[in-house]
Order: sequence, then C-alpha cells, then structure tokens
Amino acid sequence: MPTLYVRNLPDDLHKRIRSRAARKRRSLGAEVIVLLEGALKTEDDRERRLQALERIAERRRAMPKSSDSLDLLREDRNR
Repeated sequence: MPTLYVRNLPDDLHKRIRSRAARKRRSLGAEVIVLLEGALKTEDDRERRLQALERIAERRRAMPKSSDSLDLLREDRNR
C-alpha cells in the first residue's frame, strides 16, 4: 500500500484533523483517509449531477417548442 507524506501542513489544520480523529476514535492516518475519500466522493457526486443536468438540458433543447400547454395535452391524448 502506498504511503503519502504531507509537508508544510498548517498547525491549525493538523490540530483540527487530530481532534476529529480522537472524537471518532480513529488514528490520524485513518481520519485523513476518511476525509480524502469523502472529498473525492463529493466531487464525483457533483460531477454526476452536472452531467445529469446537462442531459436534461439537451433533452429540453431537443423538444419541440410549444407555447400552449393545451396543445401539448391534446397531442398527448391523441397518442
């Protein structure tokens, strides 16, 4: 398993991570892994949401333009 060393970690950040690890009864290294995994998952989730929104926008652009909702309802009923 690879090892990661972080240089010049700000003292305040180190204290916050160490405190969080103690509260969660984890080692400092285990807590850093949890934080990194959470950050990457959040980024992945955000990317998936953006992709879904783009697909929705593409579908909306592909839909025919209609200014009257009654026309749409009538068209749907006639299918």
